[in-house]
Amino acid sequence: MPLLLLLSLLLGGSQAQDPRYGLQIQESVTVLEGLCVSVPCSFFYFLHSWTDPTPAYGYWFKKGTDSKTGAPVATNDRNRWVHWSNRDRFLLTGNPQDKTCSLLIREVQLQDHGAYFFRVEKGPHIKHNFRNTFSLQVTDSQKPDVYVPETLEPGKPATVLCVFNWTFKGCPAPSFSWTGAALSSQEGRPTTSHFPALSLIPRPQDHNTNLTCHVDLTEVVGAERTIRLRMAYAPRTPVISISRDNRSALEPQGYLPHLEAQKGQALRLLCAADSQPPATLSWVLQDRVLSWSHPWGPRTLELELPRVKEGDSGHYTCRAENRLGSQNLSLDLSVLYPPENLTVTVSQANRTVVENLGNGTSLPVLEGQSLHLVCITHSNPPAGLSWVRGGQILSPSQSSDPGVLELPRVQMEHEGEFTCLAQHPLGSQHISLSLSVHYKKEPLTTFSRGIFLGIGIMCLPFLCLILILVKILRKKQNLAETPRPKVSRSSTILDYINVVPKAGHLARNRKATPNSPSRTPPPDTSSPKSKNNQKELVALGHPGPRPPTQAPEPEDRQEEIHYAALNFSDFRFKPESQATDTEGYYAEVKFH
Repeated sequence: MPLLLLLSLLLGGSQAQDPRYGLQIQESVTVLEGLCVSVPCSFFYFLHSWTDPTPAYGYWFKKGTDSKTGAPVATNDRNRWVHWSNRDRFLLTGNPQDKTCSLLIREVQLQDHGAYFFRVEKGPHIKHNFRNTFSLQVTDSQKPDVYVPETLEPGKPATVLCVFNWTFKGCPAPSFSWTGAALSSQEGRPTTSHFPALSLIPRPQDHNTNLTCHVDLTEVVGAERTIRLRMAYAPRTPVISISRDNRSALEPQGYLPHLEAQKGQALRLLCAADSQPPATLSWVLQDRVLSWSHPWGPRTLELELPRVKEGDSGHYTCRAENRLGSQNLSLDLSVLYPPENLTVTVSQANRTVVENLGNGTSLPVLEGQSLHLVCITHSNPPAGLSWVRGGQILSPSQSSDPGVLELPRVQMEHEGEFTCLAQHPLGSQHISLSLSVHYKKEPLTTFSRGIFLGIGIMCLPFLCLILILVKILRKKQNLAETPRPKVSRSSTILDYINVVPKAGHLARNRKATPNSPSRTPPPDTSSPKSKNNQKELVALGHPGPRPPTQAPEPEDRQEEIHYAALNFSDFRFKPESQATDTEGYYAEVKFH
């Protein structure tokens, strides 16, 4: 007896108070509306009266129904009416004669929800209601599960599986069917089958299309699950978003290929690309890889520039690549900044040497020289350059380059301050220099050389005159010491100084009277002194005196006459360009 009591407590939560009876059944069963469910059940009875040859009958009632007068939901007693709403749906599949009480419920409805208990009758003595019940839970949320490869590659066969929990003994197997755009071109595609697997060959156009698995439980009841197919494909065109000055919001860049940012500004560039499987992303500047992502990492890649500088300008490209292909999207970043390092280069007198001048530089220039000034600065966009003097803007020497200022011949009026202005929307700069003009120091020309030569020639007669006077004084002193001879014209020493200017080439061509007292006797051309004088005149660039045409004076008379003659034949100098003139211009100095 203790053993029977223990068994009664262990059998499925049996709550029978009579220890002679026991029931084993599942306490709760959950089933989808419209499905079939089988509930196993068994009982025991320990009295000798069970051996009575009369048949045993079993009855299932919904809790709250009077088992004596109420209609059961299922029974094997043909003399007992079954409730109309449960007829042909609730079936007692167990045999009470064998102490089994299993129940089959088909086409479960929502109103079937509730608790049920079992009653057994055999002969006139066995009539017992088992107190322990089971609870039937009816739900409409159960759906099949569809398993598909994560990515379907176009042209490669794939298998899709539909799984539904219908494994109840005694219940008919459900039928499966498939619908979807991916099946439109499938030859011999299945319509309805008891096998939950589907084979298909996907196409590129099947990406993002729906595929549905239908579970047909009865003619009117079924369940289904819809999935979206994801095909493997090469990356789509990347999308670039930007954020400025550490703002959290990102602005799509779209298809604009140019991006401007001010120097020192914070900039974030975010790249994303749709692909299956996920693509590897990378940021490239020119041909240099700045950063990259992993396929199993985030689907976006960020490039951060905390403080944009001039060197950050360039061609940025976001690359997205997987095993099926790659795509790029590029933009040109232009960093804007005001003029920097404003300088002026100068070139003077067509020299190739270039000097860099700073602000406030004093620039000395010789009058008449050429001057080439170029104003240079760095900015983006390029600054507007102009030259200003005295508050007025000077016309540019080159219309294509207003920073160039040329002065072909510097004049005294150019002296003063010149300023180069670099104007820019983000700021301006200027640089000033002071131009100092100096007179040009000319080298000695032919004219200046002639002046010094003329001065020398003019001083030479005075020197000769002094020598002659000294000689005359000595002669007179000698004469005073010796007896004076008889005075006659032929023996008188005529001391005089005769300065006769020559009349040029016309006077030299005139015929002279042989015995004319006014004509100056020719010098002794045979004396060394005379020859030296001629050489000196030739060395100065003037021809020597022409030989006399008249007959020479008697030797005795010539010795008694002493004179000096200075002749300037239209003495002047000509420029070197006229040095080929055959006309002679010279000064002649004669001593006798």
